[in-house]
Amino acid sequence: MHSFEYQHGELYCEQVPVSRVAKELGTPCYIYSHATLVRHFHAYDSAFKNIPHVIAFAMKANSNLAILRIMAKEGSGADIVSGGELFRALKAGVPASKIVFAGVGKSPDEIRDALKADILMFNVESSAEIHAINEVAASVGKKARIALRINPDVDPKTHPYISTGMKKSKFGIASDRALEEYKMASSLSHTDVVGVHAHIGSQLTDVTPFVDSLKKVVALIDTLKGQGINIRYLNIGGGLGITYSEEKPPLPQDLAEAISPLVKDLGLTLVMEPGRVIVGNAGILLTRALYEKAGETKHFVIVDAAMNDLIRPSLYGAYHDIRPVKEEAIRRTKQTVDIVGPVCESGDFLAKDRLLPNVKPGELLAVMSAGAYGFVMASNYNSRPRVPEVLVNGGEFHVIRERETCDDLIRGERIPSFLNETE
Repeated sequence: MHSFEYQHGELYCEQVPVSRVAKELGTPCYIYSHATLVRHFHAYDSAFKNIPHVIAFAMKANSNLAILRIMAKEGSGADIVSGGELFRALKAGVPASKIVFAGVGKSPDEIRDALKADILMFNVESSAEIHAINEVAASVGKKARIALRINPDVDPKTHPYISTGMKKSKFGIASDRALEEYKMASSLSHTDVVGVHAHIGSQLTDVTPFVDSLKKVVALIDTLKGQGINIRYLNIGGGLGITYSEEKPPLPQDLAEAISPLVKDLGLTLVMEPGRVIVGNAGILLTRALYEKAGETKHFVIVDAAMNDLIRPSLYGAYHDIRPVKEEAIRRTKQTVDIVGPVCESGDFLAKDRLLPNVKPGELLAVMSAGAYGFVMASNYNSRPRVPEVLVNGGEFHVIRERETCDDLIRGERIPSFLNETE
């Protein structure tokens, strides 16, 4: 459920017509709904109210400071994958005690900064990383809390690029080596082995892979306890899907009901890392049609947003619903079109072979479900300034990131003096 609905003949975000945002800020731009973000967070949090738990919002989905502040105010922590995300999370007021640090390639500096901040734990991905964390912890006189990420070899039945729990994945430690790695980690002087972590993929539309993965992890926890290894946290990752098109993903309550029988009597704190399910349908990308172009075999609608603003369609072939901002346009004759941007790449598209009502140049279109992996994956390709982000709260909207300028494009660049020498 989200807060983007037609009212008074046009698309609104909460009580704000999105055309008003376009008029004041221009297009393209991202628009997020505060009410939707809060509602989605509490849907997840309340689903697990009977189990001790920590929600660590997967900020790779959306790392804007205002979004993170909303999550922190509602009680969330953060799942981070870089030193930059650690900086952002702390800057936004996320408690370090609720931050978990994932990712396969943590640098010594990133590990050191996280230890100094006293984060909840590191999700470690390899034997080499365990030793690296131990060495850095020793150098700063701390003991690092760690959870080993186990690869349960479960097929999440999602896009290959966002499947992370199978044998061929770069993520995690093979389950048949887990006990050996846990024993090694427990023997080190500056690591405190506190958890087990398993994250099998993103945009999952069925709870069965979660259950299959968890059964393997629970069996491992029993074995570890038998070896005297005191596991205190069970991190099940994130990955619950959202509706982009015709998907019917389970609700957080469905996930809770499916896994509660497996975890409720373990005496552990459950850690969860939802991202897309909270923020995905809480945001849109607003764009304006520039031109129509009739090719020999295709009809194109050229808009001012491009793959550098929202890369998911080009990268994954991902589907995003596209709606006209004016409600009357829905009733027009439909035609099959490609919605494409100005970037100089054949892969620059937001939709291909999409049956849409006729779009007229100058009209506004809303690219739906763009709150996750939207702006956060944006680039300056073709020297295009990145677009603004807007947060709507009731009848007001707030700019939470300004539109970049051409000066922003060259910030930090230098022309060496020898290039300025005259012949």
